Amino acid sequence: MSDEDLPSSDQIDGAPHPRETTALIGQQVAEEAFLEAFTGDRLHHAWMITGPRGVGKATLAWKLAKFLLANPPVDPNDMFGAPPAPTSLEIDQSHPIATRMAAGSEPGLFVLKRPYDADKKKFKQQITVDEVRKLKGFFSLSATEGGRRIVIVDAADDMNVSAANALLKVLEEPPADALLFLISHQPSRLLPTIRSRCRELRCVTMNAQDMAAALTATGADVGGHGPALAELSGGSVGESLRMLNLGGLEVYADLVALAATFPKLDRTMMVALGEKAAARGQEARYELMLRLTDVLLSRLARAGLGLAQTEAAAGELAMLARLSPDANASRAWAAVSANISSRAQHGRAVNLDPSALVIDMVLAMNEVAAKTAA
Repeated sequence: MSDEDLPSSDQIDGAPHPRETTALIGQQVAEEAFLEAFTGDRLHHAWMITGPRGVGKATLAWKLAKFLLANPPVDPNDMFGAPPAPTSLEIDQSHPIATRMAAGSEPGLFVLKRPYDADKKKFKQQITVDEVRKLKGFFSLSATEGGRRIVIVDAADDMNVSAANALLKVLEEPPADALLFLISHQPSRLLPTIRSRCRELRCVTMNAQDMAAALTATGADVGGHGPALAELSGGSVGESLRMLNLGGLEVYADLVALAATFPKLDRTMMVALGEKAAARGQEARYELMLRLTDVLLSRLARAGLGLAQTEAAAGELAMLARLSPDANASRAWAAVSANISSRAQHGRAVNLDPSALVIDMVLAMNEVAAKTAA
């Protein structure tokens, strides 16, 4: 199997690869900040692109890489002088840089990511120091081409300690005309020394309108579920695509229907939900079920403060209003949310049976509902 045929850890299932995405929606502030630095001759050598998963960080990184490679450094001795300053980050899609990047053959770009283990048929869990060491060869070879050299790290969070230390050395002594874009979902987990050597570009969550436009751009069939996806994904296009691919809307509807029976718990529905979680070959759907349980608990906590206004599943708002009618109920749900999340994390760590873990979570929620239900 060739490298082109292997899965890629920097691509969301069901979505185009970031290099193929031509429209970046909802991140105008970050784009303008970078363009201002470029035109003001304040181009830092390392940028950390932060924000929640799935909001366009990788798309932004690839867009910036295309822009920089299409706008090489100006030779101060050039008799024709500097070209006019660009007014946007867009480049013509027929530009040779855009064409080569779309084909994955641009020599001035290196993407540092988790490799795919073809024997085990899965991605490695971390970016290792061996992957970072490949940068030395990239910088040596690309230097002969001239122009800028761009590195995208997707995601910096995936580096182990040795890899992080190796990358730190590159950040401390970057080669000439080299720029690095570190994508990070949780920058607080990175080495402080890495964070201190990068300038941050913050990507924000999207509103429902931007979300609908971004999903349409991916070719996803959203139907009339745009508002529900925006609520449940926290404004993340990537998370919305994941839910569409894994039937997340149906999973959340099952959770809401079960919660609607609280505190007179429908045990048949509870057991059926546990069986779905334990179904063979449905590990990704099980993970999504746990995440959506967190979402439901969060929405219960917010409902008591009057902050749940958009219905993400049939009957949800009535259920939220009944189980979390006031601020006291809100505090109770917030407390159990932290407890259940901790129990779920521990259960996954010790490989607790998925069905048993889901049932344990539901019973804990039912106990709270017995105290808060109006």
